[in-house]
Amino acid sequence: MKEPVEYIAKSLADEPNDVVVTEEPEEEGIKLTLKVADVDKGRIIGKQGRIAQAMRTLIRVKAAKAGKRARLEIL
Repeated sequence: MKEPVEYIAKSLADEPNDVVVTEEPEEEGIKLTLKVADVDKGRIIGKQGRIAQAMRTLIRVKAAKAGKRARLEIL
């Protein structure tokens, strides 16, 4: 579940070594936490949050196919 988010974030980041994605189980499903360098936050979120929203949509679709719920939090 975390591989697509990690791939997209590392592709966009100026400092790909600082990209960390963690996956935690929750009662409702899975929580993905994306941590990036402060310099890259704007680039990862995108204009008007479009890149972040696209990553969240991708995660929701992938989770729905597996019969689960997932959410993405960007720190």
